[in-house]
Amino acid sequence: MSPDPSARPVTVALAGQPNVGKSTVFNRLTGLNQHVGNWPGKTVEQKTGELVHNGTAIRLVDLPGTYGLTANSEEERIARDYVLRERPDVVVAIVNAAALERNLYLVAELLALPSPVVIGLNMMDVAASHGVRVEPEVLEAALKLPVVPLVAARNQGIDGLIDAALRVAADPAAFAPTRPEMRPAHRPILAAIAAHLEAVLPPPYPTSWAALKLLEGDTEIAALVRERAPEAWKEVHALLLQHEDAYLDIAGGRYEWIARMVRAAVARPRAGAVTVTDRIDRVATHPLWGLGLLLAVLAGVFWLTYTAAAPLVALLGRLIGGSLAGAARDTLSSGPPWFARFVADGLIGGAGMVLSFLPILVFFFALMGILEDVGYLARMAFVMDRFMHRIGLHGKSSLPLFLGFGCNIPAVLGTRIIEDRRARLLTLLLAPLVPCTARLAVVTFLAPAFFGELATWVMVGLVSLNMVVLVVVGVTLNRLAFRGAKTAFIMEMPLYHAPNFRTIGLFVWNNLTSFLKKASTVIVLVSALVWALAQWPGPGMQHSALAAVGRALAPVGAWLGLGDWRFIVALLTSFVAKENTIATLGVLFNAGEGGASLARQVAAALPPSAALAFLVIQVLFVPCVATVAVTKQEAGWRWALAGVLLLLTVSLGLGVVAFQLASRL
Repeated sequence: MSPDPSARPVTVALAGQPNVGKSTVFNRLTGLNQHVGNWPGKTVEQKTGELVHNGTAIRLVDLPGTYGLTANSEEERIARDYVLRERPDVVVAIVNAAALERNLYLVAELLALPSPVVIGLNMMDVAASHGVRVEPEVLEAALKLPVVPLVAARNQGIDGLIDAALRVAADPAAFAPTRPEMRPAHRPILAAIAAHLEAVLPPPYPTSWAALKLLEGDTEIAALVRERAPEAWKEVHALLLQHEDAYLDIAGGRYEWIARMVRAAVARPRAGAVTVTDRIDRVATHPLWGLGLLLAVLAGVFWLTYTAAAPLVALLGRLIGGSLAGAARDTLSSGPPWFARFVADGLIGGAGMVLSFLPILVFFFALMGILEDVGYLARMAFVMDRFMHRIGLHGKSSLPLFLGFGCNIPAVLGTRIIEDRRARLLTLLLAPLVPCTARLAVVTFLAPAFFGELATWVMVGLVSLNMVVLVVVGVTLNRLAFRGAKTAFIMEMPLYHAPNFRTIGLFVWNNLTSFLKKASTVIVLVSALVWALAQWPGPGMQHSALAAVGRALAPVGAWLGLGDWRFIVALLTSFVAKENTIATLGVLFNAGEGGASLARQVAAALPPSAALAFLVIQVLFVPCVATVAVTKQEAGWRWALAGVLLLLTVSLGLGVVAFQLASRL
């Protein structure tokens, strides 16, 4: 049924804590009809989507995953500000049926905001497999709001959830849930503060909610009241100073409310029962076996990526570098010769060659998506916690670091979850030491060319080197720059569950489209520039501006065994985007040596010792310019420049060591 074009779409905000299946619900509802960007003025990802349900147009907004709404992080501020200021027609709170107590805390905070709430009780199957039985009807009666059971991974209950949301949105005045109340001791103080705030707060802040936030110590609301109503603030501030323990009664009231709801609707397994998660975690979180499993999983990811993707990479390389480039030369043969060479050797030989990475990216993103979806990435963070403590960090820092395997940019932005500034700066400096997908794709392309059947072990060794360097640099920086300080860590372990391949497929799709956008802009421009500099002023590439730059850096290359200046130039252009290493080599080698396989050409150009040094530098070299830009945005130019100089020194130093040691073997 088509929607009424004159009707305003119903706005539904999707809220939930991490690891509750919120992304699965969003992807089920919107499919490919979703938009990914950033929240206005923020660097946190924003997802919106459109759908039509029984003739009603719906705009779905996926709020950042957050444990609460206390404005301790950017995600919490975004989530609560959206509900306050945009006033969605209904908020759908996705909760994990197997961890209802923890998830209902966010619901308790949402019920203090103006929009009506519907609960999607997700992972009912996971709860049942762990012996937890939740009765949705009883919970709905206790909460006095709609509760819809879901198994989002199997698309069960999704339509019912949207039906419930539309019913609530159609009659918001009838929404009268059982809301939590603070304990009686401080209720008079809450009423007194609310009275002082009456008529002085600007829209859209509800008076009772603002009074509650002030008692919780919310600095953002305190600053707002101090600025807008200085006279009222004097009275309010005096009350706050006299009742600094009021937040205990607020939290206590919420937990008592949660306990009543859970007691009514949840039956748990008998004491001492061992669940599937418990059995797996005996190995996955063990101090020794957990580390072995982590290394085995990472090795398996790289082996599978290389084994499955290598034939496709070779096929695409032949099609792009041979058939497509040849077709371009033939098609453009009637035009200027330089233009045919530019398209065939510059664009197709450079940016086109980068497209042969696609199979590598598909397999890598798919495998990482599976690990995240089943709940194993949190165990990786737990196992890494003891090692993080060695460098003054904790397991929470490993979460943005693991993001670095996909891209260093979200890894740097992900450091926002770390409250302690010292720990955040240290994590921010270490994040580029994690080899991103682009670096790994370059290595996956070059390692088989240089080392044949040993390529998988070389890749595992290079990634292990990254981790060792990360620890050594972290320990050194912590002792020299941060005086050996340490921070505490608390984290959630989600229950294991079967992966949702639709969600994983959309994860792979979104990352691939992001890569293709970059390949169609930045990499094309750099490939064109490299080709032009390789031809000008001529005659021939050996007399080009690019060759002059490469020869000027020949003394540095000599220490690394890189006698061929083309490899030095490839490293320099990787500063713009890591994929440019292959794009540049494709341009330079195809320009100089015709249509022979790029892999065969680069393998013939370097001895194994120099090839190893080149790969070591490649995985440790300075981050791309976009990563430097977001580092500057998050910490300022001083820290961004320090990060660049740090990695430049480390990569070149270890490249020299690798070449000298390999030359003597």
